[in-house]
Amino acid sequence: MGDENLNKQAYDLAKTLLKRTVQTIETCIANFFNQVLVMGKSSVSDLSEHVFDLIQELFSIDPLLLTSVMPQLEFKLKSNDGEERLAVVRLLAKLFGAKDSELATQNRPLWQCFLGRFNDIHVPVRLESVKFASHCLMNHPDLARDLTEFLKVRSHDPEEAIRHDVIVTIINAGKKDLNLVNDQLLGFVRERTLDKRWRVRKEAMMGLAQLFKKYCLHHEAGKEQAQKISWIKDKLLHIYYQNSIDDKLLVEKIFAQYMVPHSLDTEEKMKCLYYLYACLDTNAVKALNEMWKCQNMLRGLVRELLDLHKLPASEANTTAMFGKLMTISMVKGALLNKRLYNVICDVSLLSALVKLLNKSIEGTADDDEEGVTPDTAIRSGLELLKVLSFTHPTAFHSAETYESLLQCLKMEDDKVAEAAIQIFRNTGQKIETELQQIRSTLIPVLHQKAKRGTPHQAKQAVHCIHAIFCNKEVQLAQIFEPLSRSLNADVPEQLITPLVSLGHISLLAPDQFASPMKAIVANFIVKDLLMNDRSVGNKNGKLWTSDEEVSPEVLAKVQAIKLLVRWLLGMKNNQSKSANSTLRLLSAMLVSEGDLTEQKKISKSDMSRLRLAAGGAIMKLAQEPVYHDIITPEQFQLCGLVINDECYQVRQIFAQKLHLALVKLLLPLEYLAVFSLCAKDPVKERRAHARQCLLKNISIRREFINNNPLAHDKMMSLLPEYVVPYMIHLLAHDPDFTKPQDFEQLRDLKECLWFMLEVLMVQNENNSHAFLRKMVENIKQTKDAQCPDDPKANEKLYIVCDVALFVIVNKSTACHLESPKDPVLPSKFYTPPDKDLINDKEYLSSEARTVLLTGKPKPSPVLSTVNKTLTVPGRRVYNKTTGSDSNTSTHSQPSSPVTKTRDVVTESSEGGARENEENPVITKTDDGKKEDTVTSDLATGVSTIPKPRRGRPPKAAPSPLANEKEGGAGKGRKRAAPAQDSAPSGEPNSIKIPKAEDVTQILDLQR
Repeated sequence: MGDENLNKQAYDLAKTLLKRTVQTIETCIANFFNQVLVMGKSSVSDLSEHVFDLIQELFSIDPLLLTSVMPQLEFKLKSNDGEERLAVVRLLAKLFGAKDSELATQNRPLWQCFLGRFNDIHVPVRLESVKFASHCLMNHPDLARDLTEFLKVRSHDPEEAIRHDVIVTIINAGKKDLNLVNDQLLGFVRERTLDKRWRVRKEAMMGLAQLFKKYCLHHEAGKEQAQKISWIKDKLLHIYYQNSIDDKLLVEKIFAQYMVPHSLDTEEKMKCLYYLYACLDTNAVKALNEMWKCQNMLRGLVRELLDLHKLPASEANTTAMFGKLMTISMVKGALLNKRLYNVICDVSLLSALVKLLNKSIEGTADDDEEGVTPDTAIRSGLELLKVLSFTHPTAFHSAETYESLLQCLKMEDDKVAEAAIQIFRNTGQKIETELQQIRSTLIPVLHQKAKRGTPHQAKQAVHCIHAIFCNKEVQLAQIFEPLSRSLNADVPEQLITPLVSLGHISLLAPDQFASPMKAIVANFIVKDLLMNDRSVGNKNGKLWTSDEEVSPEVLAKVQAIKLLVRWLLGMKNNQSKSANSTLRLLSAMLVSEGDLTEQKKISKSDMSRLRLAAGGAIMKLAQEPVYHDIITPEQFQLCGLVINDECYQVRQIFAQKLHLALVKLLLPLEYLAVFSLCAKDPVKERRAHARQCLLKNISIRREFINNNPLAHDKMMSLLPEYVVPYMIHLLAHDPDFTKPQDFEQLRDLKECLWFMLEVLMVQNENNSHAFLRKMVENIKQTKDAQCPDDPKANEKLYIVCDVALFVIVNKSTACHLESPKDPVLPSKFYTPPDKDLINDKEYLSSEARTVLLTGKPKPSPVLSTVNKTLTVPGRRVYNKTTGSDSNTSTHSQPSSPVTKTRDVVTESSEGGARENEENPVITKTDDGKKEDTVTSDLATGVSTIPKPRRGRPPKAAPSPLANEKEGGAGKGRKRAAPAQDSAPSGEPNSIKIPKAEDVTQILDLQR
């Protein structure tokens, strides 16, 4: 019975004989295998060495021959010898996986025992089991449910090879027939795209790409099956957010070979791209846009490097070339060409894309067949063209393309028209000289959009005119003059677009409109609009409402604040002291909590909008060096306190704006210190977001320093450790820090300090821990430059220093080493150190140190607690308010007073807490001292809660435009509240490090 191919007649004779005598010979066969398999007698027959081959042959002839042998194989599967188990698994894999085998259904105990080998301790056994699954899925789809749970476990196997083979198994089955793999199995592959090993990630990504191309692109199994795996395109593009360059390059390869294959002809390729872009989710679109921008940036860098190479040799030229090479070197050299020539678009391709857009506009496209509505196809098509206008502007220069874009400008969809204007702005530099017909049609449309379009359209229209026309001064004047004459604060609905246009005109052409803009700002913006409340706001007590519910007057005021900022950013000088006046106005807006006139007409939600606008405006002005220099420490502190605003959305949006400006190195380093205040935020997600922002910002600054030789001359403005002096000064002036020796306040200080220091002290690079210690010690030898002669202010500064030293010393054993260099302190916040005075006093008592170390004070006598409210030691007491309406005012009296510790309230907010249902508020007296929140009437036994004024203490000056020295008077904040129906939105880590040629500009900003 050796091999049927050697002696076919003998094999057929033996086969027939066995089939006819199965009842008789089965006992003999069972006895033989019993002696060999169970008793281990290898001398019974020469066939003993080929026992497993023999079993396979007998099984193929007639499974009934082995009825009594199968239990013996089950016994062998449990052998202590790994190699023996491996041999049995290989045999049973062939028996169970054979095309017409019914062994799994006929012998369930053996099948279950075999499945148990998926969890075998011996790696080769697990590997063999996984390989079997592929054949089993193809030949026995009915067993997929049994295999799924075991493959799930193996997809997390510690062995890389096994995880890899699980993916291969599932993908191979899926490529044969998508019905063979269920959603769970595909989910395992999806998980492995984030595996820690590159080989596994690559296999998972390539496997999913192959399935997408086969079933979604070519529709080999119909639309229903394509819909089943429609998530693949989004998932693959999301991987572009990963930090690994290998992942990014593979996504680029997959996009070019499987999602929009470069082998397709022009029309097919563009149709594929057009509808793919329309079907992607938001994050996938962002990832794809980022991919194109990165490829374009790299092509630009190489082009600039080649241009520099052609110039005569010089020191400046060599330095510039070195900077380009450093940036390019971040991409693996061997893979550079793949990125350079992965061009998605040229004139012919773009023309095909525009034709598809035209068909969607005319209603003759296959939009519905592709699973998108015509409106979605048009909008996403314009967005696609807008992105390509950044990366491939020259491809747009044709009359046909611009005619189509003019059609889009006339459509009712505001987003479509806005995108079309932006495409003209990015690509239309040659329209005036080469396409006169397009020019004559475009100009009146742009004028109309600048005067009566949406705010976004108006902005783009003004920028478009400035970018593509030679006579832009005349064009802008034709817009400016009628708009400036028509301003009317009594009709705020018609103010918003004019204010946007005027603001951007003053930004782009400051010299041309300097005189009329100054008059508009003084007489209309400040005096007539910002300093007057014409309407009464909705008194529903909500801290935030949707954009549609904001009153037109407040929307106009927000745009007026933005206009002030754009006007100043256009001038870039403070010769007329306009910036000082503007900063005092913005500070007054923050001190008055958004109600600048203090007439109580404005609603709480509108006040939140104005606080956010004022804080954002100061932050925007700080990005311009000439204005950063005149922002006082008090104004900086007021701006920073917005991150602790009582309204969740204000905190959220302000933190995102702060992060984006910092990560692009647009803001000075001191603004990074503002994130330390986030330790006070009662919402866990906001604290987590702030920590991620710190990690990202610190990482980018370190990377920027390493990659740019010029940065070493400006370490004080770039090195993350230099944020500590700003943080200490900010915390010393925190309105919550009123009692220097109060344990609870000291504990809050420690939390804020550690929130920042924890991220800074992750590594001890260049002995940075000792540098931090030396920096804090140096601060103790100076005075507070904000109020150098105030002993209480200086004492608070030294206490914050002692808490910082306490944290550093307790978290690092290396901080006592010699500091690598002597830190320099910012003169704006600290006086020069007094070398004749040594301040070695310890401002923390031994009991305070015990509290900071353990979280508990020393035990006090029992009698001392009589008639006092008991709270958890070391925890801040909050009010918890409840109400039938989740958006009721924070001042509403709760139906049942409940005292909760900070930790409890903080964690409870995770479950999507609405803004005022779980609103932790620290009650304070008017002088800023904390009070117990719950008092008990001993006679009645009824608890009552005092109802103090929440937020900033009363101001000293009645006028909101107090003089500059009074700018910080009465500053403070309302206690932050949890979220109101709003989940914090994460930012993808796709922000690019500034280019090398921007170094000089960035260093100037960091003064």
